[in-house]
Amino acid sequence: MPLTPLDIHNKEFARRIRGYDEDEVNEFLDQVIKDYESVIRENKELQGQLASLQERLDHFVNIEETLSKTIIVAQEAADEVKNNAKKEAQLIIKESEKNADRIINESLSKARKIAMEVEELKKQASIYRTRFRTLVEAQLELLSQDGWEALETRERETREANEVY
Repeated sequence: MPLTPLDIHNKEFARRIRGYDEDEVNEFLDQVIKDYESVIRENKELQGQLASLQERLDHFVNIEETLSKTIIVAQEAADEVKNNAKKEAQLIIKESEKNADRIINESLSKARKIAMEVEELKKQASIYRTRFRTLVEAQLELLSQDGWEALETRERETREANEVY
């Protein structure tokens, strides 16, 4: 157990002949007591400062740990957002490619259908022209035949006969 200033103050030494000067020893012990009390006070102050500094250090260590954890969580969140964005971009690209393929296929199908309709219209126009030409030629042939005059004569005769009755 360490000495206290009171222990030093109450210490009694045995007396002997030709011993030390009692007043000088007492003065020295008083000085030792003062110095010892000063050292004890300083030690208590330093322990208080140490406790305060240790408390602050613990606080900053906690802050550091919290910040480290926060940075890790933020990094993980950023990585997750980045990965999700990549996945979403890939999905959008795939969807766009599908839509582009669908649009191209629909366009090709419509183009084929229109080409077929154009061909059909060309055939029908050709058939119509051929029939019209045949009809016109038949009409011209009828007009150039002698039978036309006979028809006109017969028509006149029928009219005249109708007038007589």
